[in-house]
Amino acid sequence: MLFYRAALPLSRETLTFVSGLIRTHRKQSGSVWRKLNPGQQALLVLVYLRKGEPFAEVGAGFAVSTTTAWRYVNETVELLAARAPKLRAALRKAKRDGLAYVIIDGTLIPIDRVAADRPFYSGKHKMHGMNLQVIASPDGTILWVSGDLPGATHDTAAARIWQVLAALRDAGLIALGDKGYHGYDPTGQQVITPYKSRNKPDSQKDANRAHARLRGPGERANAQLKQWRILRKLRCCPRRTGQLAKAIHVLQNYEITAG
Repeated sequence: MLFYRAALPLSRETLTFVSGLIRTHRKQSGSVWRKLNPGQQALLVLVYLRKGEPFAEVGAGFAVSTTTAWRYVNETVELLAARAPKLRAALRKAKRDGLAYVIIDGTLIPIDRVAADRPFYSGKHKMHGMNLQVIASPDGTILWVSGDLPGATHDTAAARIWQVLAALRDAGLIALGDKGYHGYDPTGQQVITPYKSRNKPDSQKDANRAHARLRGPGERANAQLKQWRILRKLRCCPRRTGQLAKAIHVLQNYEITAG
């Protein structure tokens, strides 16, 4: 096997942050010795999440076994995901921060599955995957990431499962969504979607253009998640999708703050 040096497009502050979580966890759990110190374990996890390389390749780069690399990643992802905000807390904070509205959008995380796994197949995207719901601020900062649901789940059904409408009402916020959320909010007061139909009057066309301009920057949140290549196609258990996305949410927002 050949080895080479490579750069990781993340700040040293992010590495220090993850290292601190690992170091604290080791002290609390009474872990006496590990082959990698907290800083090396943190770097291994960041490489795995950002580069999306298999455990065998990542482990080889740090001179640990595939099993050890898997264990280090799972442990650290759990620590990071636990710091991700809950839906109602995230929306209440958005309200306190003075946001006039938020953006809700669904995204599909591709997975490595065969055609027989129908619950995971998204007819919209023509591929197998897991559905995630993401709420972002108007500038695209990620505020909340949901757990995972099979890819066949429609965005409207997913929003109902996660009780997004009730959380918006409690926080006193409105959300802008695409046509996939049409009909989710019967009153149209909390979740605002574009007008549908082919022969729309000019007033509705203007409203749709304004809606798209406001929603557009917020939809960058999903692109930010998929900058972490592990989410471009998962080869692990699909039920880890939500936890991985929550961990990346924490890292992404910390990276923005540190920058």
